Amino acid sequence: MTSLGQIIAAIENYRHSGLGQVQKARTDRDLGERMLQTWREAKDKIGFTVTPTGLRLPRLALPDLDEPGEIARFLWDEGLPGEFPFLTSAYAEQYLDPGSAEPTENEKQQSGVKIGSEEPTRLFAGLGLAEDTNARFHYLSRNQRSKRLSTAFDGPTLYGVGAGADGVFGKIGEGGVAIDTIEDMERLYAGFALDQPDVSVSMTISGPAPILLAMYVAAAKHRFGSDVAAKLRGTIQADVLKEVQAQNELIFPIEPSLRFLADMVDYCSQQMPKWYPISISGYHIAEAGATPVQQAAYTLSNGFAYVDYFRNRGMDANVFGPRLSFFLDCGLDIEYIALLRICRKIWAIGMRDVYGADKRAQTLKLHTQTSGRSLIAADWPNNLTRTALELMLAYMNATNSCHSNSADEPFTTPSEEYARYAAHAQAILLEESGLFKHMMNTLQGSPGMKVVGNAVEEAILEEFREIEQQGGVLGAVERRYQRSQIQAAGYLLERQICNGVRPVVGLNRYNDPDGNWPEVHMIRTAKEKKQLQRDRLQDFEKRHAGEKLQSLDRLSTVVEQGGNVFEELIYTVEHCSLGQITERFCEVVGKFRPMV
Repeated sequence: MTSLGQIIAAIENYRHSGLGQVQKARTDRDLGERMLQTWREAKDKIGFTVTPTGLRLPRLALPDLDEPGEIARFLWDEGLPGEFPFLTSAYAEQYLDPGSAEPTENEKQQSGVKIGSEEPTRLFAGLGLAEDTNARFHYLSRNQRSKRLSTAFDGPTLYGVGAGADGVFGKIGEGGVAIDTIEDMERLYAGFALDQPDVSVSMTISGPAPILLAMYVAAAKHRFGSDVAAKLRGTIQADVLKEVQAQNELIFPIEPSLRFLADMVDYCSQQMPKWYPISISGYHIAEAGATPVQQAAYTLSNGFAYVDYFRNRGMDANVFGPRLSFFLDCGLDIEYIALLRICRKIWAIGMRDVYGADKRAQTLKLHTQTSGRSLIAADWPNNLTRTALELMLAYMNATNSCHSNSADEPFTTPSEEYARYAAHAQAILLEESGLFKHMMNTLQGSPGMKVVGNAVEEAILEEFREIEQQGGVLGAVERRYQRSQIQAAGYLLERQICNGVRPVVGLNRYNDPDGNWPEVHMIRTAKEKKQLQRDRLQDFEKRHAGEKLQSLDRLSTVVEQGGNVFEELIYTVEHCSLGQITERFCEVVGKFRPMV
């Protein structure tokens, strides 16, 4: 049995023991009294808020229970916010507006207590050259209390070839920002106080992730001093397994890719305690065609596979575990009413009962993005409604951060206008409406949510059993199991749309027969800017030609002798470009070749 088999057994045992706990609470007087006392204490700690209309509400909605067995059932199945199994939420408070809160008696006695947390909105941006994306970052974050910058990279950067490679000129700065050197990285985040706690940076890149993060750390040291690494907040995607399964942007073979990732995770866990060095990503799995359950099952199983790999390297789950984060899609299928909640539960049980991890490592930290696949060109303003509904589902599931897609994305890199509407959609939901800012648990725990959640949980376990039969995650990857299932699900989805079985308003239902193709401004990177990026790269490589070979040779030695590659990369990027480093890595460890 692999660790995935142990996780299946742990979840089944958790269900069984929960039923036993309910019965025991009803028959064991002492346990029943403890349950009632726990419930009374939990309710006594809840503060109150006053709405603009004068309504006084508790800041956490709990069911009105006074029977020990039902209290035990609630605590076992749902849990209090920020408490195992984290179904309700990862943290004790999320989304709440501190402005309308009445202080509790405990808070009155503790001066300086801060209620609430930073807003969860994190909008994705990446276009043209570094200074273009920097300007978009300043535009998007101008009205935010916290600066949360999420970065998209262009194709050459994602593949580690850089702007100087043959045949990539037309792709420079398209669909993301072009980054070739540490100097580009300095331009990208210019003007943001990266060493401050209210600034965090996310980078969506996997294959060359260690190189890009090394550039980020080195650039931050230039601006804020040699000890800045411990202050940096953010996330880098770095999920190599989903690249093999869904996205096709893996550069190096699987084993060295995992080794480079482990070096980065180990370094960040020790030296960058506020940084998440991997975002285990289901979003791209879903966008490639997976069903909601497949997305969740493959993402969670990938996460457990990383835990196995890191532990086999001698790393401590209680050290690296809190530094793992997750990234999931949220579409319009009914599974999404409970999917993210169930993911938190499964992760918590697996980390606690199989790996013996502590609470911080049990807590699944989640970023959600509304579904890009759900956006369509036909009658495209309907995309505003689709994204709004997906946001509602994501926040009902208590996501920790969220990106909302722009309605014009079927045509172009998001325009400023529709990026603003995407941001405003979250602000309307979280700030203008009262659905989340006054009270936690407002929309959770309905009978329907529980029924869907139970069905989703069992379906995920069934996928786990199939992966277990394939020899675990890596065995299934070698047999192309996940990829084949994603492709089959994607094909079925398209057939359902074409046959009208799955309605898509404006496309196969209620479409306008007289509708004309819309006039949409296409955002593209000018040839002059593409040439500027190449010129900058050539200038950097010329200025550092004397140090290039020595730096790359040192890097090769570290790879060959089993040292920490990421730690060395922080020095390498001072003198070498992305393309030069990728080329040297390929010479030492080879290139990834898709399995057939």
